[in-house]
Amino acid sequence: MKVYKFGGASVKDAQGIRNLAKIVTREKDNLAVVVSAFGKTTNALEMVLKAWMENDPKYRDHLDNVYSYHASVAGELFSAADPVRDKIADSFAGLGKYLKSTKRSSWDFEYDQIVSYGEVWSTIIVAEFLRQAGIDTLWVDARKCLLTDTRYRDANIMWDESSEQVNKVFNFKTSSVIVTQGFIGANREGWSTTLGREGSDYTAAVLASMLDADSVTVWKDVPGLLNADPKWLSDAEKMEEISYKEAVEMTFSGAKVIHPKTIKPLHNKNIPLHVRSFLDPDAPGTVVKADATLRKVMPVYIRKEKQLLISILPKDFSFVMGDNLSRIFQSFNTFGIKVNLVEASAISINVCVDDERPKVDALLGDLKNDYSVFYNEDLEMLSIRHYTPGAIKRITSGREILLEQKARSTVRFVVRGK
Repeated sequence: MKVYKFGGASVKDAQGIRNLAKIVTREKDNLAVVVSAFGKTTNALEMVLKAWMENDPKYRDHLDNVYSYHASVAGELFSAADPVRDKIADSFAGLGKYLKSTKRSSWDFEYDQIVSYGEVWSTIIVAEFLRQAGIDTLWVDARKCLLTDTRYRDANIMWDESSEQVNKVFNFKTSSVIVTQGFIGANREGWSTTLGREGSDYTAAVLASMLDADSVTVWKDVPGLLNADPKWLSDAEKMEEISYKEAVEMTFSGAKVIHPKTIKPLHNKNIPLHVRSFLDPDAPGTVVKADATLRKVMPVYIRKEKQLLISILPKDFSFVMGDNLSRIFQSFNTFGIKVNLVEASAISINVCVDDERPKVDALLGDLKNDYSVFYNEDLEMLSIRHYTPGAIKRITSGREILLEQKARSTVRFVVRGK
């Protein structure tokens, strides 16, 4: 069997869902189809969450806009009397009831309860359309299969329990195609959890590993893995194949095409990952596998925006290593802050992180009694794999460099945003 993953851009409208059905129809093997929320639905639900958490009644307007979007897509795909339209309306009503009757909890907890609806709605519509297109399809709620811990917004999968349940449900005895959600799971208490922003790729890899799939294909709006974001550098080139290691290095540095957690489950089972274009399904795309070789070594440019550079100094000017270093990084872990780059000196440490301000504010509050803490905002982290002098000059010329870190194959710069 194989795993296909379709991102939000590929299912942003009715035509995208019809295209998905054509791609699925071409595959003769059993398929697990992992689907993200439609288009920018996750962003829209984050607006609902923000307004609701601030007691702003406009959250209802935001939710109505999300409903109108999904109702419009469903209206193009199904007749007015089709029961699936009532099913979507009922699900929206369920979220509306939750928002009216629930006492607000922590941001991260509520994020997962609210934002997780996006994937549920998209998969209900996709699964029903596939069924009506004559494809033997089963809809599965990932929250009934993927058991996680309670680290909301960045949950860890409980592998043994989840694998047992996944293999029970994804048995393909009654259906050749099983549609499920990316990005979401649930903890033992039954509360929805999410696996990290853009986590649907990771869901696909997890399912592939648990089911011993032959391959995973991620369908994107790009021809494959490129050596740069074409919206940043217009002459970006496609790579035919890369190794798992190369993919990990790219995703760690901030490459957005694949979720950073995706590679490890595939590497563990030696499952190849194909990145292909849903706009040109016949094109080969890029394959990520163990024995890949770079047929053409070229600089790979990665830009990570909305960065903070945090500088931490012990107030007593003691060495930052040893107990201080352990204390500092324990705090980063406690507040769920991923470190993108670290530079240490005798009495200070500089850390580049994503600008997730609520988490960062909590971190700074925890450290301020023992350390002097400063930060710069509105920064970018620029990375180059297989760098050359010309490649460095190309992306740093005219930029103010706050920090530079160079290793054998990778160079990173923290620079002022433009």
